[in-house]
Amino acid sequence: MTETFDVPTLEGATKLLQSGQPLASAAICGAILAREPRNAIAAHLLGLALKDTGDWEQGEHWLRFSVTLEPQRGEFHANLGNLLRKRRKLVDAEAAYQEALRRLPGFPPALLGLAQTWVDLGRGTQAEAPCRALLGRDANDAETWETLALALTQQRRTAEAEHAHRRAIELDPEYAVAHHNLGELLVTLERPEATDALERARRLGGNGYEVAYNLGRAAVNAGELERAESEFARAVELQPLNPEGQRALASLRFMRGDPAFVRSLSTVVRAHRDHLPLQTLLAELLWHSGELSGAQTLLRDVLTRNGSDATVRSTLAMVLLEQGRLEEAEAEALEAASTPSDRSSAALNLVTVLLARGRPEEARPFIAAQRQQDPLASAWLAFEATAARMLGEDRYRELCDYERFVRAFDLPPPPGFGTISEFNAALSAVLADRHRFKRQPLDRTLRNGTQTSRSLLSDPDPVIQAALASFHTAVLEYRAGLEVLPDHPLARLRNGAVQFTGAWSVRLLRGGFQVNHYHPGGLVSAAYDVTIPEDVRDPVLKLGWLKFGEPRYPAPGVGPAHFVEPRPGRLVLFPSYLWHGTHPIHTQSPRLSIGFDVWAGT
Repeated sequence: MTETFDVPTLEGATKLLQSGQPLASAAICGAILAREPRNAIAAHLLGLALKDTGDWEQGEHWLRFSVTLEPQRGEFHANLGNLLRKRRKLVDAEAAYQEALRRLPGFPPALLGLAQTWVDLGRGTQAEAPCRALLGRDANDAETWETLALALTQQRRTAEAEHAHRRAIELDPEYAVAHHNLGELLVTLERPEATDALERARRLGGNGYEVAYNLGRAAVNAGELERAESEFARAVELQPLNPEGQRALASLRFMRGDPAFVRSLSTVVRAHRDHLPLQTLLAELLWHSGELSGAQTLLRDVLTRNGSDATVRSTLAMVLLEQGRLEEAEAEALEAASTPSDRSSAALNLVTVLLARGRPEEARPFIAAQRQQDPLASAWLAFEATAARMLGEDRYRELCDYERFVRAFDLPPPPGFGTISEFNAALSAVLADRHRFKRQPLDRTLRNGTQTSRSLLSDPDPVIQAALASFHTAVLEYRAGLEVLPDHPLARLRNGAVQFTGAWSVRLLRGGFQVNHYHPGGLVSAAYDVTIPEDVRDPVLKLGWLKFGEPRYPAPGVGPAHFVEPRPGRLVLFPSYLWHGTHPIHTQSPRLSIGFDVWAGT
């Protein structure tokens, strides 16, 4: 509260609240209300005091009561909005702030609270305007700069967001939240200074889940796997019911070769048998690690105890499909898709099952609905092409003209290297240090191999940067030779600026291969071979050859339609929605490659 009051007891209550003594303040307010039940100021102070004691429910009750008594007071509505936002009642908080601004136009606390609520709701574009207005009045307000930074991050304007974070810290060097949020942004950008920002937040008292979780992510990016596991374990200790932390810890342990990689999650699941997100997560991790029987048993137990749930049934459908039990998979997928849900994953799994069952006509309506919502989504383009192929339609050829859309470039050596073999030898040596895991990621299509954890796009090594520059040149050549109609998905590449959205390295070991898949993060994707084993050279077996057209789960009459022979120094570019994979390699010599995705900006 910013006002002072003539009534001494109310003055005393206000001073006690401002000095950090909410219980004493609440006692005075209670005594006043016993005598004057409709004293709006006393009711409001009581609500604020109870909020500060942690009794948010009663605090909200008294704040609402005070608003009822004196609805014309804009500051009352703003304070109610602050508590509602703390309680994650974001729609109610938005309404409270808007009412405050109707009563007190331009009231800074309400304007800032509204911006913060819009950020919480993921509406960063809306949040930017009130932040700019506040900074126009006071350019030295650290909290507003920090709110603006979050709004800009949601708009993917990362350079501006970083500047805003740093401006907030410049104005308030002890601002722990700003240090953490800057660190989180830098982790996402895979910048090494993320760790410094997060450790600073921890030293300033930010020792909660978010700091530990993001320090774990930063350690993974830096290849410091022991520290990463320690930080993720700390995050899980602080919030054991948080699926995000549990997934990160289990996935890291799996890639490090830990056979008991789900031990932390399993312990929590046993203690919380009705926690559906964690139960489903455990089943999903078991499925991806190949423990299909355990995943199926867990999911059926969850359904027995908790009744039908779309996510659980949809996950069970995929586990059954993986086991080749197509009829049961279809039954579960249909049940999941018929349950009201705003997620497209149930529809995706149902379409996967229907195509595997040889029923493209039944899959068509689901594909069409999702294509309408997201015309460039690789998943639905892949399924549309598969259904068209099964039905013998021209649309398949339009989307999957392999001769036109799959192009191989045998790259020249970058400047400073005499031959491509010399360059690949240097690249192989650099990449060897980036492959620090013992196993593949749990949620990827790689089998019997490893993948780098940090994007190569942010790797400063000059050899990697030279490779990326060569790839960029090839992408521009691919684009220049691309002829498609304006309504074709690849037409965007013709019209937009080329943007790399991800780059990684894969090392396949004996028996290693890539499951058939598409790339959800790109418009055009690529595979570049650094080293290949001898058995890959066999043109009959085509081991390790890049194959196109065959979906993840076998569908009647839909086998590989196109192959590309791998060669060291060869870059293959293709639409991201094309199904592609490889057959396993058999020799002890690993196969080392780089993959990347490209998008086209407007």
